[in-house]
Amino acid sequence: MDDTGSIDAGLQPYIDIAIADLAGRLGVDPAGITTQSAVLIEWPDTSLGCPQPGRQYPQVLTDGAKIVLVTGGVAYPYHAGGSTTPFLCEQG
Repeated sequence: MDDTGSIDAGLQPYIDIAIADLAGRLGVDPAGITTQSAVLIEWPDTSLGCPQPGRQYPQVLTDGAKIVLVTGGVAYPYHAGGSTTPFLCEQG
């Protein structure tokens, strides 16, 4: 499923959190960061689509969101779910 360009307006508070985080990480102006997509998603487990090596995760469906931000031609995926606010999924 290609969610490029899909933006759920209800996710704006999470988008704002993700943009602020990315701007701080990269030292860039938040105005230079665009939202490529922001969609609600049901993650298959509590890793929220971003499992860390050596960790085990309960296999329970978890409601959440996936936000993809772009700056400088690079896409940055942010994941959220359950009580976890958006975080940069730095895999691969």
